[in-house]
Amino acid sequence: MLKSSPHLNRFLICMALFSSASTTFAQETILKVEIDPAITFQTIEGFGASDAWTCQFAGLWPAEKRNKMADLLFSTQTTKAGQPLGIGLNMWRFSIGGGSAAQGKASDIGDEWRRQYAFLQPDGTYDWNAMPGQMWFLNAAKKRGVNQFIGFVNSPHVLFTKNGKAYSTDGNCNLNFDKLPQFADYLAATIKGIKKTTGIELNYLSPANEPQWKWDEHKQEGCPYNNAELAQLYRGVNDALVKSQIKTKIQIGEAGQLDYLYDNGSRTKGNQVYQFFNAASPNYVGNLANVDQSISGHSYFTTSPEEKFIAVRKKTAEAVAQIKGLRYWMSEYCVLGDEVLKGEKRDLGMVTALFIARLIHHDLVISNATSWQWWLAVSAGDYKDGLVYIDKNKTDGQVYDSKLLWALGNYSRFISAGSKRLQVKTLGTDVPQVNVSSYLQNKKLVTVVVNPTENDLDLNMEVKGNQQRFVQTYVTSDQYNLSPYKQYQDTRHVRIPAKSVTTVISN
Repeated sequence: MLKSSPHLNRFLICMALFSSASTTFAQETILKVEIDPAITFQTIEGFGASDAWTCQFAGLWPAEKRNKMADLLFSTQTTKAGQPLGIGLNMWRFSIGGGSAAQGKASDIGDEWRRQYAFLQPDGTYDWNAMPGQMWFLNAAKKRGVNQFIGFVNSPHVLFTKNGKAYSTDGNCNLNFDKLPQFADYLAATIKGIKKTTGIELNYLSPANEPQWKWDEHKQEGCPYNNAELAQLYRGVNDALVKSQIKTKIQIGEAGQLDYLYDNGSRTKGNQVYQFFNAASPNYVGNLANVDQSISGHSYFTTSPEEKFIAVRKKTAEAVAQIKGLRYWMSEYCVLGDEVLKGEKRDLGMVTALFIARLIHHDLVISNATSWQWWLAVSAGDYKDGLVYIDKNKTDGQVYDSKLLWALGNYSRFISAGSKRLQVKTLGTDVPQVNVSSYLQNKKLVTVVVNPTENDLDLNMEVKGNQQRFVQTYVTSDQYNLSPYKQYQDTRHVRIPAKSVTTVISN
């Protein structure tokens, strides 16, 4: 048996270090991609979320806490160390309520957090102070640089529904079409009132949300429509906006799931791209003065299995491409029951964040979405539905950020409106679990890498005709919240940590 010696000990230590280094190297995956700035796809309009339900109370919390929520959602500022204070959303969805909150328990909507106030009161007068929480967030968004605002309607105001409620009794359309002119005038008056009160003129108005669902469970405001009813609604709202000389554009669609945009399976509620934007359709509204040349859908119930995930988004892109100049928005999503994630409970960690980052990638890259919008900006529930979470308390409590918030920020913070998506090709060995997309605005390149694997990634980015001389990465992972990570002088060896979403800024 050999005796121990200093020389032998040093040898054994060196071998151990070499073995450790070799193991680390073996676990590092190398991915080489080519980005071509000459081949561009859609122009990005922005990223957003909605104020629905929670903000009516959260906007009344103590100033320090509501400002923290607003900073997390909208801020483009950083600390002295370069840490972003927020994710820089540039779109904000304002819920134009159906008036169920004023009805209280008589609304039949049991959870008061899911009832909505409205400026229009039960006696037909307007109270511009009736929605102070939501209006606080609207102003806070504007103050922090948000410049695109969407008003959306879940249910017509109860004064204009058939049953006097903000939900359907029988699963059929609840709008009293005899009162469509009054309902449309109410929407126009709401747009004018918001502008007079805040200086904000809504850029877009979505008069109907997820019209394919029955909305008869009275758990929240909602109203079903078939395509013919929607066309009638859009025409009536267009007339009111034109009459009032309002520039706000009408946003068409808000389909409950993406296949309703192209699927012929439901003649009365599906195939909406054709129904509303093909001149041969009896429901054609694409030529109306205030109708925006965009159609929106929600990514619910289309994310698994993998074949469906990809196929639905390809078909969405193909359908939209049939109409010249038509843009596609993914305008609402949160995690519901069909997903591969286990359970619907709140998750502040990376499991949900990585899932959603990959979904955003597919919605942008496969279906060519020009805008991507989350459902609840602030949630008080025990669901995977929020970016920022709060205690379910109407006056005060704790504020919690989530990894999902920061992972969305890997896109929203850096891919500004006007950026163009670029072609990305994998060279050499593909890593199918890893998603890479790239965007160009002026001379700055923004590349987002979703790496859900257990291994660090050595990314070699080749930019055709344009050598990148300065590189800064921002990482969201278990350890980092959209944090500045590393700098490089070129893009040949960019470290992408395991189980992370990483944004690579280069020029």
